Amino acid sequence: MNIQGYQYVYFLGIGGIGMSALARYFKAQGLQVSGYDKTPAALTDILQAEGIGVHFDETLNALPDFVTIYPEKTLLVYTPAIPANHPQLQFLQREGYTLFKRSEVLGLISRDAYCIAVAGTHGKTTTSTLIAHLLDECGINFTAFLGGISANFNSNYIHKTDGSNLFQDRGLVVLEADEFDRSFHRLSPDVAVITAIDPDHLDIYETEEAFYQAFEEFSHKIKSGGTLLVQQGLKRHWPEQIQVLHYGLINGSEHPECSSGFTGISEGHFYFNYQSKRGQRPIEEQGLYCGLPGFHNIENATAALAITLNILHLDSSNVRRGLSSFMGVKRRFEYLVKQERAVVIDDYAHHPEELRAILSSVRALYPDKKLTAVFQPHLFTRTRDFAIGFAEALALPDELILMDIYPARELPIPGISSAWLLEQIALPNKKLMSAAEVLDFVKQETPELLLLLGAGDIDRLANPIKHHYEAD
Repeated sequence: MNIQGYQYVYFLGIGGIGMSALARYFKAQGLQVSGYDKTPAALTDILQAEGIGVHFDETLNALPDFVTIYPEKTLLVYTPAIPANHPQLQFLQREGYTLFKRSEVLGLISRDAYCIAVAGTHGKTTTSTLIAHLLDECGINFTAFLGGISANFNSNYIHKTDGSNLFQDRGLVVLEADEFDRSFHRLSPDVAVITAIDPDHLDIYETEEAFYQAFEEFSHKIKSGGTLLVQQGLKRHWPEQIQVLHYGLINGSEHPECSSGFTGISEGHFYFNYQSKRGQRPIEEQGLYCGLPGFHNIENATAALAITLNILHLDSSNVRRGLSSFMGVKRRFEYLVKQERAVVIDDYAHHPEELRAILSSVRALYPDKKLTAVFQPHLFTRTRDFAIGFAEALALPDELILMDIYPARELPIPGISSAWLLEQIALPNKKLMSAAEVLDFVKQETPELLLLLGAGDIDRLANPIKHHYEAD
């Protein structure tokens, strides 16, 4: 993206995880950056501490002066999460300002770079963050726009400049390709990953087939001669002008080109072997483990290994070291407490398949502990559309606490509630609680294995619960 003509950037929805990464990018480029968001949060506090202006006033008076004084020098970026009736958005549209969606800006920034884009219903944030971490461990220069806060870098924006350039004239960009609002159709990657295509966002796509087709269309955005890494079992009409590699765990007769075999759990680590029989040379790596546990994270690591070893041909010893030192992403299998007597894990899981993956992994990791899960459903439409899947996945723990549905951008749907969902879960030990009641319950019971699950504001419970265990 040519930013030479811009001196200012204004964001509508600057506190979002994707928008804040762009804000940090433009701040690093020397532009004056500010933005609006609905409510203060930890991330907006950090942006302000970094010298980025953030306000929470949606009235027109809160628009920075540079927006109206220097419109030709101001880049305006908004997220689809901003409601259509937002006063500032309506004013800018009515006055004929040019506004860019976040995905459009990402597409422009990455257009001329060697771009690695990670898509999928689950795992894209962990996989893209792991790829960035491995590039760093291998001493490769890159820029990354992540959909979560990397625990290794403590940021969702990474710009490494003190290493080696793989593509002298292009640069290397790693980013998350978001399917929400068909945002990933704005990208044109050299390498793309599709981790999973479990239907979601049916409030936008309406049908499951439309959701599947959106991923097919994304695959057609890959540059001719590029590579698509796709989770085994995803059989769609992929383009002929690109290389398609399947990856995943070895499962019976299924043996994808880039595959990992689970070998066991030791000292909290999930060990596996990696092999690839396709490409310039066969690759075999034994006794690997990822710093982030879980069967699903072996799959995420397999995609990252395929890119770094098979496609970029990076040094395997550096990749191995980076794999073991990976600390994960905030709210992705994040340990809040890890003691001999008690474990608390915080995770962003908000789709039935994500819940199934983390609950089964935690069960395998701690088979002798009573598993208590606290889940906050996210969106009324998602709860309605996938109620059967939620009911099945949420029957896996020993004890379930269900919080009210987090509405996000939606209005309530009659008849759709957490109480309605709870009735469908075949688990004897289950109950509804508010956030305050959850905190009281934890303080009274101190569960030995506790999972906080959901994409809403359940993360606000993390610090009080962590403090209770540390003080107990």
